[in-house]
Amino acid sequence: MEKTFCIAGPIQPEKHYHLPFRFDERVLLDLIEAEKYFILHAPRQSGKTTAMRLFVDRLNASGNYKAFYINIEAAQTARSNVFTAMTAIIDSIENAINITFGMHDPSLASIAHKKTPTDMSGKDLEQFLRVFTKTSTIPTVVFIDEIDALVGDSLLSVLRQLRSGYAERPKNFPQSACLIGVRDVRDYRIYSEHDKQFILGGSAFNVKAESLTMEDFSPQEIETLYQQHTTATGQQFTSEAISYAFEQTQGQPWLVNALAYQACFRDVKNRAEPITLEVMERSREALVLRQDTHLDALIDKLSEERVRNIIDAIISGNMEPKSFPPDDIQYTKDLGMLNRSSRGLEIANQIYQDVFPRALVSSLIQTIHQKTIWYVNPDKTLNVPKLLQAFTEFYREHADILFAEQPYKEAAPHLFLLAFLQRIINGGGNIHREYAIGRGRVDLMISFGGKRFVIEIKIYRDTNTLSKGLLQTAEYMRTAGITDGHLVIFDRRVGKTWEEKIFHKVETVGDCTLQIWGM
Repeated sequence: MEKTFCIAGPIQPEKHYHLPFRFDERVLLDLIEAEKYFILHAPRQSGKTTAMRLFVDRLNASGNYKAFYINIEAAQTARSNVFTAMTAIIDSIENAINITFGMHDPSLASIAHKKTPTDMSGKDLEQFLRVFTKTSTIPTVVFIDEIDALVGDSLLSVLRQLRSGYAERPKNFPQSACLIGVRDVRDYRIYSEHDKQFILGGSAFNVKAESLTMEDFSPQEIETLYQQHTTATGQQFTSEAISYAFEQTQGQPWLVNALAYQACFRDVKNRAEPITLEVMERSREALVLRQDTHLDALIDKLSEERVRNIIDAIISGNMEPKSFPPDDIQYTKDLGMLNRSSRGLEIANQIYQDVFPRALVSSLIQTIHQKTIWYVNPDKTLNVPKLLQAFTEFYREHADILFAEQPYKEAAPHLFLLAFLQRIINGGGNIHREYAIGRGRVDLMISFGGKRFVIEIKIYRDTNTLSKGLLQTAEYMRTAGITDGHLVIFDRRVGKTWEEKIFHKVETVGDCTLQIWGM
């Protein structure tokens, strides 16, 4: 059977291309030997589960430890019902022990009778881990995945049961334990129905020694992963295609695999045909349009207020000082949606930068009654002035209604323009976006019909907005090697009439001639 790139669930080495173990094994062994309890957190589908399951196999194969891995996501629906959660967790443990050590493992006798919530004590995880350790002739280690799938008292119960037995390690409780999830336990803010208050995860699990995370793929690791497909099938990836994969994904593991899967198993099945930059560009667009589960899960987070406040400011290119709660920033980074660069907070990679705005205006895009053909010149290039003039009219007519409906208030003008452009550009081109908090602008580079042009978006702040915008647009044009540039300035000052806000003129800045659109 031909191997493939993994885009769903944990990697199976016999079925999927994969990178060698992505942790420094010595770090993990040092923590275990030192009898530490620790955290592994990273965004979803970044390789945590695969890495830890492989590591558990290594521990057991060494003969020095008895270790098992469980995924407790099944207990999520129990929410604050501790007994129902314990039922699901005990079931998961029973399955894990059966798979790892066989049905005759002596620890299983301790849970054989626990078949209904009425049989549960609420401390069943703690009790089982004691038996598991006492019946083992070697030190024990436990890995608990999807820990942050639990909420409320169910999560508090698991954390407190682990903490309760901690002092009895290594003879009567696991020598070491690893909790695996999206967020660090210190960032949990758990509401207890029982205590009627919020409790911080760090206080509920104050035995944590260290928090580890997983890095995204480096360019070299992407090349190594893709080379496995080349070795197996003979199908080559050009160097430009590999560079593009890193540029667009910044090494996010699911995106790296999904791009290659789309390219090799959907778009170009002929193994004699190489995967080129052009193929990767098509594959990227297919991913963006399809919005598979990985992307859909992140899009769902855009409606959360603590995420919306930050993403709103980023998409708008807000240059005003912003004081977001540190927990909100950390939460959004833990989800893999953001990173911090020399330019400030920004959306984590080019694909997310494309997906998030599209998702926020997806319904608007569908209801804009515009056709690409209206704006295409005889030579198949785009008539940009005609397009922006049409948008000006659209914006004037619909702005009040659109602002009332759009929860992303700061970024609303940018999103409306992006929706309008997307409706037209989808007919034969693509849009490259650049934005980050503190830049004071949003740069768009659009390719259509073999030509490129720049649109820079700014919000009117003061009398210097135009002069700054002209310099910034000209700088971007020179950097990108583009001669067709447009500066769009949205004037949101209260009391200004449309006649005062709307204008169009041409300016020259050094060797660059560009058009300015006020609205």
